[in-house]
Parts: sequence; structure tokens; C-alpha cells
Amino acid sequence: MSPLPARRRVAVVGTGAIVAGGHLPALRAHADRVELVAAVDVDPARLDAFRAEAGPEATGHTSMGAMLDAVRPDLVLIGTPPSLHREQTVAALKAGAWVLCEKPLCLSLAEYDDIAAAERASGAYASVVFQHRYGSGAAHARELIAGGELGAPLVAHCQTTWHRDAAYYAVPWRGRWATEGGGPTMGHGIHQYDLLLHLLGPWAEVRAMAARLVHDTESEDVSTALVRFANGALATVVNSVLSPDETSRIRVDCADATVELTHLYGHRNADWTYTPARHVDAGRAAAWRTPAADVPSSHTAQLGAVLDAWDAGERPPGSGEEARATLEFAAALYKAAFTGQPVRAGEIGPGDPFYAAMHGDHPDWAPEEHA
Repeated sequence: MSPLPARRRVAVVGTGAIVAGGHLPALRAHADRVELVAAVDVDPARLDAFRAEAGPEATGHTSMGAMLDAVRPDLVLIGTPPSLHREQTVAALKAGAWVLCEKPLCLSLAEYDDIAAAERASGAYASVVFQHRYGSGAAHARELIAGGELGAPLVAHCQTTWHRDAAYYAVPWRGRWATEGGGPTMGHGIHQYDLLLHLLGPWAEVRAMAARLVHDTESEDVSTALVRFANGALATVVNSVLSPDETSRIRVDCADATVELTHLYGHRNADWTYTPARHVDAGRAAAWRTPAADVPSSHTAQLGAVLDAWDAGERPPGSGEEARATLEFAAALYKAAFTGQPVRAGEIGPGDPFYAAMHGDHPDWAPEEHA
């Protein structure tokens, strides 16, 4: 019997709410496989508060570079504002650590390709946190759709209708291209359309609109898209921070059934429903029941998947082409919305202004220093 792998030594960078509320519980749930050895934050008071909660074994640092030199962690969890993600992810990879970084992994396809180059040079991997992929309900739905059990996917709807007020955007880095990378297309709806891509596979074409209807921000506060998938399915995508009645929703109509997920910030098996077409017999529909195990979508579930891949010597889920495809979809949505032209998969590359920045230097949308 082969020995179990040693516990991975983990450092967290950024100790705000997403790390304390998402990553720390995940580390505790996998305490037999990981140990928290370091935490980094530029705010000493916040760092001290986190360490008091996390435990004294985690050394505190106000510099990521100093932490990497001193600790040499196996895995770095990044929960800082988006403008820091590329630099911090590349630094961790160069130090030989794997990375699990909050979304968005970076602010442009050009930045993503910098991360991919650092992966190739180091042999380590960087995954982006898209925890909604990892609940048992999502895994079950993907298996049924990919296996053809529900018939061919035909029509889909992806809805992130949330509400954010002026106080939310008073935080200096929010609503600005250089620090957040975009509006709800990058920072809010990305979870749901990432899950849609996970369920339906590669997209082929995007047409879109975006607007600033309420908030005084550089980026949009609502966007909508029409999407054609490579398998022929058509979908609508809505990303909003203007919606008083908040919900997150995905519906996929296949030839033999409709599968629907309705939740807000996370899902369990009970949030998924399957409605058979009239021609489907009861016995076949009964086989679609959700699995007995009920694994909520969570940082805990995704961290487990990353550790499983590590133990198996495989690229972790949520990295590589999977991560790039979701970022490319965001860039395509912005390009389609700002230019008024359809955008096809693969067309945004070096030399395209939307490769370097999500605003594409568009005169109506780029920051003043770019326009």
C-alpha cells in the first residue's frame, strides 16, 4: 500500500472576507491534506485578526515576496483585489508553488498568456476559483448533458441579476477597468456563465450589449449577450448589478428534458430540477435524480478537486484552457457590445485591442488616460 502524500503547505495572500469566509473553512475541511503555514496582507491589523482566527502556526507577512522567500509554500491561495492577481500569480508560480486564485484570474487575455508562460517555465499550475462548477448538482448535470442522457442541448438562459448600491462602488478599486477589469461581466456574472460553459462546452459566437444605467463607473453595470455554442445550442446571458430581486439562474432546454438551477451565491442538489419532455417515460426520468451525496458548491469542494489532481499528477481543473476559455468569453462579450459586431471564438489575439484590455481602448468606454 503506497503511503499517503504529505500535507501541502499553504499560504494565503489577502486576508479579507473571501479568504476568511471561503478559503479558511476549506483549509479546515481538508486539514488532513493541507496545513496553513503563512498569511500575507498589507494591513497589519487585518493580518493580525486573521491569524488570531486561523491559528498561531501561520506566520504573518506584509510582503508576498518576503513570504515566498522565507516559507516556500506548496500552494498559494490569492484573495486580493483583481489588479494584483496576475503579478502575484506569476510570482507564486516562479517560486514553484501551485496557485488557486479568486476570479478573475487576471484582467485580460494578454495577462492570462503571461500566467500561462509562467506555468510552462515553472511546471506549477494556476487555477481560478469558480466554485460553482464543483457542487455535486453541477457535476451530475454536466455528466447527463455530456453523455446525451437529456438529448441534444438546444436553448439556454444564464442569469446573474444582483444588486449593488453606491456604497459598494465607493470602494476605490471597484468599477474601474485598471483595478477590477470590468463591471458585472467580469466580477459578478462570470460565475454563472463559467458554469454555463462548463455544462455546454465551447462557444462559437457572441453578440452583446452593455450599458451604464445607474452607477457612475468606468465599466458597465449591466450587460446582455446572445451566444451560439459549437454544438448549435443558442443561449442568452444577463449580467446585472441593478436588480432588486436577486437571483442566479441557469436553464438548459435539451431535446428530452429541461434542467434548471436557481440559487444566489451557492447551490446544493435541491436547487437543481429536471423536467422531462412529454415523450420521456417515467423510468428514464427517474434515472436523472440527483446523486445521493449532496456536495454544496464551495471553496471546499474546489480545493478538494485541486488536491485530487495534484495527488494524481494531473493539471488541476479550472486552469489552462478551461480558465482561458471563460476569460475569452468575457473579452468577446465586451468586444461585441462595444463594437456592435458579432465576435467569434478565437478571433481575439495579440494586436486586437480587446486582447490587451477588456475596454478595447474604445472611445466611449476606455478610461480617460486610454481614450
